[in-house]
Amino acid sequence: MSHFASRWNNEKTPGFSDKVKEVIRADKEPVKPKLELAVRQIKTQIVKLDQTSGKLKSRDANIFNSVVLALQKHDQQHATVYANELAEVRKMNKMVTQSKLALEQIALRLNTVSELGDVVVTLTPAMGVIKNIQSGVMNILPEAEHEISEINGLLSGILVDAGQMGGHNINFENSSAESRQIMDEASAIAEEKMKEQFPDLPSAADSLLPPKNKIEGLFE
Repeated sequence: MSHFASRWNNEKTPGFSDKVKEVIRADKEPVKPKLELAVRQIKTQIVKLDQTSGKLKSRDANIFNSVVLALQKHDQQHATVYANELAEVRKMNKMVTQSKLALEQIALRLNTVSELGDVVVTLTPAMGVIKNIQSGVMNILPEAEHEISEINGLLSGILVDAGQMGGHNINFENSSAESRQIMDEASAIAEEKMKEQFPDLPSAADSLLPPKNKIEGLFE
């Protein structure tokens, strides 16, 4: 059995309490368990994002009802305030949904990695996606920033380890384009989900908003 095959098939899995700097060291753990750890951590973030989306959806329904009630009372001032708040909530929910979908795509790709070359090809754009997600959700989920940073550090270590072992050159330019493609596809799907799940504002409330703040402007 080759040196890499031996390292890949070693099933020893580090615990979640292990420090990232210990997990990513090539002389400490083989590649496969580190990838499995990364996938578990990514799936943990997916669950948290899904829970956040559920909370935002509930908040959306409450604010939407407030808009309707304000309109029924001909209270245009409060209807405008609620409508703008609703626009912000939907903007946040779209970002959370996009991040969740992108992480699901990354987890799927990491689960299909089987060869050393695939590790480099898969991880390079994955890291770009992780960084985009980190910057996008840190204002919505500040507590997730540290956890996502740990995932990024773990993937960085695996990438360096795999590159050194296989002698592969890392094409960051191509990976950046692929990262953008993953995020764009996730954004498009998130947009469709938002349109399907959330009702449009009543026309009277919609007319109270400046054009740039209208709900449909969030999906352009």
